[in-house]
Amino acid sequence: MLDKAKSTVVETVRPSSGKRIATFVALAVAFIILLSLGTWQIERMHWKETLLADIEARRTAPPMTVDQAMTRIAASEPVDYAAISVSGRFDHAHESYFLATHDGEPGFYVYTPMTMADGRVVLVNRGFVPEALKNPSSRPQGLAAGEAEVTGLARAKLEKKPSFVVPENDPGKNLYFWKDMDAMALSAGIDQQKLLPFFIDANDAPNPGGFPIGGVTQIDFPNSHLSYALTWYGLAAVLAIVAGLAWRRRAR
Repeated sequence: MLDKAKSTVVETVRPSSGKRIATFVALAVAFIILLSLGTWQIERMHWKETLLADIEARRTAPPMTVDQAMTRIAASEPVDYAAISVSGRFDHAHESYFLATHDGEPGFYVYTPMTMADGRVVLVNRGFVPEALKNPSSRPQGLAAGEAEVTGLARAKLEKKPSFVVPENDPGKNLYFWKDMDAMALSAGIDQQKLLPFFIDANDAPNPGGFPIGGVTQIDFPNSHLSYALTWYGLAAVLAIVAGLAWRRRAR
């Protein structure tokens, strides 16, 4: 009779003990994961801060030449958002139009090929025009003739469509939803061997007639990683508190 009672007690205690161990392990794993996610967000925050500082340094440095930009690219150094100056002749007959808004008004960014003295070509984002001024003939004053100089920011070439939600470009209508340099160049009849591997966004120096409106580069890199980190760390703290209270209650 006594042996049977002991056996019953053992069978009752063992599952309870195993369940407690499993619960402890699950809580520990969850706690470690939450801490890891918070630490990862802190690391991302430092990376983002470094990126923003690098961009600011490139953007505010004295403008580099095209040759200096090409030297940087050859050395695998970033040129995105770097200040740059270039001179050449615009080919206004082969503008490309990127769908955009400016101060809430719909319209287009005007990408115009500029041919340099040595024959190389760069696509320049001259700025924004409203839909009513998309046709170059509607803004004749802004069509720079002869040699022109542009100062602005170099922008990296995109290798593929940035997101599946972005519509496909329509080169046949000369309308672009993402900045496909190769398609723009092909539509404009530019020799790919002469095409520079980056765009240039013109600065806000006013164009005759007021259009295009330059200086449209958007430098927007949200840095919310600290708030994300605090959220993960907060959840880890809550988990630890709840687990501690539960353990204390059982111990009593």
